[in-house]
Amino acid sequence: MKKNLLGLALALAATVNALAAYPEKPVTVVVPFPPGGSTDNIARVLSQKLQESLGGSFIIDNKPGATGTIGAAFVKRAPADGYTLFVSSLGPFVIAPHLIKGVQYDALKDFDPITVAVQAPNVLVVPAASADKNLADLLAHLKRTSGKVSFASSGNGSSDHLSAELFWQQTGTQGLHIPYKGGGPAINDLLGAQVDAAFVNINSIIQHVKAGKVRALAISSEKRSPLLPEVPTLAEQGVKGAEVQSWQAVAAPRGLPADVKARLHGAIVAALGDPVVKDKLLAQGFEIVANTPEQFARFQAAEYARWKQLIEARKITAD
Repeated sequence: MKKNLLGLALALAATVNALAAYPEKPVTVVVPFPPGGSTDNIARVLSQKLQESLGGSFIIDNKPGATGTIGAAFVKRAPADGYTLFVSSLGPFVIAPHLIKGVQYDALKDFDPITVAVQAPNVLVVPAASADKNLADLLAHLKRTSGKVSFASSGNGSSDHLSAELFWQQTGTQGLHIPYKGGGPAINDLLGAQVDAAFVNINSIIQHVKAGKVRALAISSEKRSPLLPEVPTLAEQGVKGAEVQSWQAVAAPRGLPADVKARLHGAIVAALGDPVVKDKLLAQGFEIVANTPEQFARFQAAEYARWKQLIEARKITAD
């Protein structure tokens, strides 16, 4: 009996010591996109705060390519020991698996969800000189010249592309999708009136809206954004079921030890709740989510099914 109790005590002490020591070596934070984008920025903010609260080093490793699936596959293959984390937008989690054949991971089974960190709506915008002064004008334009009103996006299967597809589906219209290699070029052509419209993530377009360089017609969230309170939602203007939030989340390879997962989750939630971090992210248009791993898993499953249905119904491809 004494031996059993001693063994239990030693095992417990070893677990406590291991947790207290984490991280004992650098933690790699994989971002499946190039530096400088929204996901990369979120990863860098979180990594800095995790270093402060947990100690050790959290090193960003940008692994772009194939709509984020190269980075996701790398994380799937990494040891599930807490020393490889995955910070990504919704693409690799719920969109790319439906667009790219032969994806080397199962988005719903190969990752341990930790938390959805933030979310942000898209804004439907047109060039400042556009004759479409409001959503009703744009809808009339779409119906009058079906398939000819051009909508820019940051690429096939991106959240801005799918926002447009969902908008066309829900309004019974059809625009002309113009995919770019990234959000920057798409916005540049929008500013230059080379395209007619676009759904753009709020943090990428808000400065241009406020400067009067583009006109915001609607926002894709359920409620108006406090950053653009004068811009009505799509639903307010009669377009139901077209709500879209872009989001960034943190996950790890499946099999993450429960104690490490709990510690990481607590540190990430605390980082997102830090007043300086929170105010900075809110000013950029991000809404703090910081949900539980269980809530993230349910949310991912719902989003996965939703985008699968749209992609199949609209016959969207990654080409």
